[in-house]
Amino acid sequence: MFLMFLFCSSLIWFLNNLSETYTSNATFELRFENIPDSLLLTKVSKKNVDVKVQANGFQFLGFNFKHKEVIVDVSAVSHLKGRYFIPQNVYRKQIDKQLRSMTLLDIDKDTLYFEFTRLGSKVVPVESKLNITLLQNHILNEKLIIEPSEIKISGPLNVIDTLDKVNTVTMDLLDLSSDFSQEVALYKKPEWTNISFSKNSVLVKGKVDRFSEKIIEVPIKVINLPDRYEIRTFPDKVGVLCKGTLDELKQLHSTDFEVIADYDTIKDNVSKMIVLQLHKKPENLQSAELNENQVEFILKKQ
Repeated sequence: MFLMFLFCSSLIWFLNNLSETYTSNATFELRFENIPDSLLLTKVSKKNVDVKVQANGFQFLGFNFKHKEVIVDVSAVSHLKGRYFIPQNVYRKQIDKQLRSMTLLDIDKDTLYFEFTRLGSKVVPVESKLNITLLQNHILNEKLIIEPSEIKISGPLNVIDTLDKVNTVTMDLLDLSSDFSQEVALYKKPEWTNISFSKNSVLVKGKVDRFSEKIIEVPIKVINLPDRYEIRTFPDKVGVLCKGTLDELKQLHSTDFEVIADYDTIKDNVSKMIVLQLHKKPENLQSAELNENQVEFILKKQ
């Protein structure tokens, strides 16, 4: 009975004290909202504010179990002489409304100053950084297909303006012998914390075919020959070693190529050799190389 009476009297005393009005100091963490879409908040003069509040014990009891955070509406920011700021009387009213039944007696006198970076966006191409190796006698036919080939990047203008493309992450695709389709993440530098991509990955596709080889005999064409001179090369044709798919090789003709010998490359009258150059070849071939890089010649005056 004694313990029960002691508990009841203590509870009455505690509740009676909670009904009294108290004054206390507190520190609130500031959270900023309603930042304009065209701006990025990069720095603020302070992230906490000291206040003096008045309330009864019940209110303080509940307050101590809550996160001490108040919101500052940045849409109320003023701009003067290149500086953004919110005066103390403005953000004091915002904080006072959030305290509800508590009375705000005093608050820091500091003005809140802000630094912003302007935001922008643009569309840039995506470049693949895949390391591709193929099995023997296989080639990558045609260019890689990247879907989408372009993405939209958004962020601070001072960073966006320096970017003209976005790369995929580096990935190895080894010993391929057939067509492939690979989803690859886009690479984002660690310092690009405020840069966003419209897509975080792309699909890279490639066509892989078996290849063969074929030698095409192409006539040698001499250019820049002086007037009243004639020249004869030995041989007058040269082989071009072509690598490509069987279908591509079947369609090749000597007229698809042009091998030239430039007379101006002869540096002295003693030389009997002239350098050859493969001047024209089909673009779709995997490779085309001359079997010989120079040939003998005889020069005659007419």
